[in-house]
Amino acid sequence: MDLQFFLDGFSEGLKQMTLLEAIAVFFGIASVFYSMRENIWVYPTGIISTLIYVWICFQYKLYADMGINAYYFSMSIFGWYVWSHPKEGEEVLPVTWLKPSGWVVSVAIFLISYLVLYLVLSRFTDSDVPYWDSFTTATAFVGMWLMAKKKVENWIFWIITDLVAVPLYFYKGLILTSFQFLFFTILATIGLMAWIKSARAYET
Repeated sequence: MDLQFFLDGFSEGLKQMTLLEAIAVFFGIASVFYSMRENIWVYPTGIISTLIYVWICFQYKLYADMGINAYYFSMSIFGWYVWSHPKEGEEVLPVTWLKPSGWVVSVAIFLISYLVLYLVLSRFTDSDVPYWDSFTTATAFVGMWLMAKKKVENWIFWIITDLVAVPLYFYKGLILTSFQFLFFTILATIGLMAWIKSARAYET
């Protein structure tokens, strides 16, 4: 694979892109930008993007990803509330680190959701990518939960999700969405560094 391969893929993706996918990509990128900046607008922009992707994933038989986008929607409502209602005496909900107990819960959520999703997809749907669809969904489950709690480690799970989603969506023919996740990987890495800085500042 060389640069020309990716450029050709991006060009092909633009040709195949629907207006609906373009809107979803735009609001998805906007949501990540707002998240990096700890801005409450991460949620309304994310809600628009996820609702559109519920329909897109259904059309492309990415059933687990369809479910995760529905989950994103509900968690966005929850996160919107949590971020806008900080503890008494605090102007905003601070960025903090996961405690050991939080890691245990996060890993448990991942393992249980992956197993359940894989069994459902492989036995009851016509998905041709049950392993990978379940994996990206399970890691994203954890990432969205931790983002709503404003935990630094949410970015680690998003980076993992994005790295696997790039080839998955490319394989399914959603080229532009695949490139979106490649861009998300870069943004998530920047977001991780920004939130580490914010968490350290809160500790001092």
